[in-house]
Amino acid sequence: MDPARDGRWSNEPTVALNPVGQPEPPTVRYDPVNAPTVRLPVVPGPQVVSDAPVVEETAPPPSPGDDESTGTVVRNSSTMAILSLISRGTGFIRAAAISAAIGGAVVGDDYTLANNLPNQIYELLLGGVLASVLIPTLVRARKEEPDRGEAYAQRLLTLAVVTLGAATLIVVLAAPLITAIYTLGNDRVTADDRDLITFLAYLLLPEIFFYGLAGIFAAILNVRGHFAAPMWTPILNNVVIIATAGAFMLVRGSGLPTPETITVPQILVLGIGTTLGIVIQALGLWPAMRKTGFRWKWRFDFRKLHLRELGRLGAWMLLYVAVNQIGITVVMSLAKNNQVRGGDGPIIFNNAFLIFMMAHGIVAVSVITAMMPRISSAAADGRFGDVTDQLSQATRLASVILIPAAAIYVVLGQPLAVTLFDWGEYGYDAALATGWVVSAAGLGLVPFALSQMQTSVFYAMRDTRTPALVNIGGVAIRLLLDVAFYFLLPIAAVTASLMVGTALSFVAALLLGYWLLRTRLGRLGLARVADTLLRLTAAAAVGGALAFAASWAIARVMDPGKLLGVVQLLVGSAVLLAAYAALALVLRVPEVRQFATLIKSKLGR
Repeated sequence: MDPARDGRWSNEPTVALNPVGQPEPPTVRYDPVNAPTVRLPVVPGPQVVSDAPVVEETAPPPSPGDDESTGTVVRNSSTMAILSLISRGTGFIRAAAISAAIGGAVVGDDYTLANNLPNQIYELLLGGVLASVLIPTLVRARKEEPDRGEAYAQRLLTLAVVTLGAATLIVVLAAPLITAIYTLGNDRVTADDRDLITFLAYLLLPEIFFYGLAGIFAAILNVRGHFAAPMWTPILNNVVIIATAGAFMLVRGSGLPTPETITVPQILVLGIGTTLGIVIQALGLWPAMRKTGFRWKWRFDFRKLHLRELGRLGAWMLLYVAVNQIGITVVMSLAKNNQVRGGDGPIIFNNAFLIFMMAHGIVAVSVITAMMPRISSAAADGRFGDVTDQLSQATRLASVILIPAAAIYVVLGQPLAVTLFDWGEYGYDAALATGWVVSAAGLGLVPFALSQMQTSVFYAMRDTRTPALVNIGGVAIRLLLDVAFYFLLPIAAVTASLMVGTALSFVAALLLGYWLLRTRLGRLGLARVADTLLRLTAAAAVGGALAFAASWAIARVMDPGKLLGVVQLLVGSAVLLAAYAALALVLRVPEVRQFATLIKSKLGR
């Protein structure tokens, strides 16, 4: 793609607040529109007691140094990665369909803001606590309780249903107040905008309840060694949202509605269809729950949940999440104001981050999910040497895929964005602008994923304080950089620079996290990790240079447009990945050979 932009994104005011661009607790959180898949808890924790049938527990984790252990993790994470890839693929179709249906003007911004409200509120209520507190306690209960945590899980689910139900009802009733808070101080948001956001909020805020159910269901399944269902049920949500986009196009007719002209049936289609997606996604986990032997039973003896301890740990997690929300709000405000000045705005940033999260969700989350039962078990038993070995292994395995993915983002960001988003009302110019932000996002992909692994280790050791403090430092660095970029750089460069600030904050958090873990656990096997990362980076750099040359050559013989982007992406990716794989094998990176062996075995079946 020619580096020069031919056009400009819409100058309509944007009021989108999407919870992206911040390091979040290593969960797989459900985000039915702006993220392609549900983010589910990955740090397994203890469960508790019950009269229900005892379910056979997964085998104890083998020694981290065993080849069998590595092979098991590779197989488990590969299976989850395949499911996540399918889910994320349909997620991009969903995102493209919604973008094509509602466009990137004011109605699109209002929908984005309204759909982010349940996301952010859920994170504040429960999302982060799932990863940091509840899941580790589930693991411990499963190890220690006579019924292997069945009753504990039932109590936890009962408490979640009661508290989430009450909280969701209160939040829905407070929709006008919430809308007023999120649009406070923005004089470019009209009364019609606020009315539309509030109407959509009434329809979308019930998602909070089903986010919570899905998170608890996924936590219980992960602790019991069942990882597949939480990875494929987002496909159900994606299909519903795609159908919703199609239905909206039918009731919309020709031309995009504005906040002044949009009709009640059109709003109902968007709101009910979006909420229905997460409802089906959450309920789709129930058959898998039944298959594990879990049976629903109301249990109101909440004292046995040790709520005081959960509250102590959860308080730091709430601080973590609150700091994230502050960072998100400030960055989205900067992006919105940049759009008002004539630059690119929040939707550009959000869609780029959607692409960024694809690789993280497919690779890093899959590896973390497969390995965290072992890390949690080792931490619970005081085997901290095994904890560091598992972290080293997870880092090296995930980097095999993340490093070339980062190279693709940096070198082929524009062709990738044009291929995915140049549809309908979104347009070619907006897709080009998105591509610049994708290239900037590639710089932060590996640091983000590795910092999330570190956070998982802290949570496995039942330490929520350290990640919260690290996050405060990371968010502070990010905001300082982003504010400086906003005022010092040209308007056309601001949105991409916001992603650069995000990437640099991930690097800072990663370095600080490693220092703190080394202080806590001693040697982390960094020499081996650094050796692997350097070899992989060298291979990816050569592949990236060749891909850039191929993309440049193609641009010299084809006219600008979607076809050019598709050809550049296909040819450039093939060149990059082929060169990367060949050089990584020549450099004798053991983890690459493990993946190659696994692929050969799969193809040989």
